[in-house]
Amino acid sequence: MKAQPPTDDNSRIGTVGCVAIDSSGNLATATSTGGLVNKMAGRIGDTPIIGSGTYANPLCAVSATGKGESIIRHTVARDVAALMEHRGLPLKEATARVVAGVPRGDVGLVAVSAAGEVSMVYNTSGMFRACATEDGYSEVGIWPEADSDANGGN
Repeated sequence: MKAQPPTDDNSRIGTVGCVAIDSSGNLATATSTGGLVNKMAGRIGDTPIIGSGTYANPLCAVSATGKGESIIRHTVARDVAALMEHRGLPLKEATARVVAGVPRGDVGLVAVSAAGEVSMVYNTSGMFRACATEDGYSEVGIWPEADSDANGGN
């Protein structure tokens, strides 16, 4: 029997993203797109558009993956930072709110705050993700955990 792809078909998405904070508190993000199969000629995705799929400022660093058109339309990465800056939301609440506002099956993100808080949320069936902190905590995952918050993220 042939395996069936997930209903949100994330098998076509291959973005690799990274967020980091150094010992001086500097934040950085990097995002590399895996592209989109059968994309329209000339299509530009979210990865090269700062604020859409990648963004860092003194409050947080964010890298997103998913359907570029939705990520661009919702300025996913910048909106996380804006909620922290203008509404005073903590990172986990800001990321959960932004991801919840994007159509289901379209986005996932990894983020770190200046305080070292980590968030990995998504509204897809799963998202390859990992984190490690200097105090020895590490997490690796693909699928939602039963006790996770915000649509399967941490």
